[in-house]
Amino acid sequence: MADDQMHVQEFFGARAADWDSRFPDDGPAYAAAVAELGLHTGAAVLDAGCGTGRALPPLRDAVGPGGTVLGVDLTPEMLEAAVRAGRGRAGSLVLGDVTRLPLRNAALDAVFGAGLISHLPEPAENLRELARVVRPGGKLALFHPIGRAALAARHGRQITPDDLRAEPQLRPLLAGAGWRMVSYVDEDARFLAVAVREG
Repeated sequence: MADDQMHVQEFFGARAADWDSRFPDDGPAYAAAVAELGLHTGAAVLDAGCGTGRALPPLRDAVGPGGTVLGVDLTPEMLEAAVRAGRGRAGSLVLGDVTRLPLRNAALDAVFGAGLISHLPEPAENLRELARVVRPGGKLALFHPIGRAALAARHGRQITPDDLRAEPQLRPLLAGAGWRMVSYVDEDARFLAVAVREG
């Protein structure tokens, strides 16, 4: 396994058991971000790097019982926490790597990624992989329940202009990977960039 993958597994594996209790008030922010994807009943959606599955219930609500909801995560402990929280009932949980998805081309209508982009080892290449599995016109939501400045402060850092989530960095990164950014919000209460699959 690559060093990047091992680091992600170690970091999140050690935190999985109390992850939800550390961030107990994030549920409404997840639901609001999912709503902005505008998913239709019967759609197929992936929660990429799903962690404890906090996005899975609102994703299921959005696509209805006939839709497809997949949660893929690299860390077994996170998926176990999702099952313990009952979120496995909202979608199919898959232990896997979002940089090499076991899905056919254009299989999905949308991808939701909470806190994902900062953990991608090769962001341009990895965003292309997400584009591969989404139909033309499908959507990608890159989300975090707090904004860039608030997140940096939480970790004792300053916000920097070279942050991948800064709009001047993210827009061309997405464009080079087959996505067109259609909305961008970075405020204390949330970060949300929505892009449409070109082609």
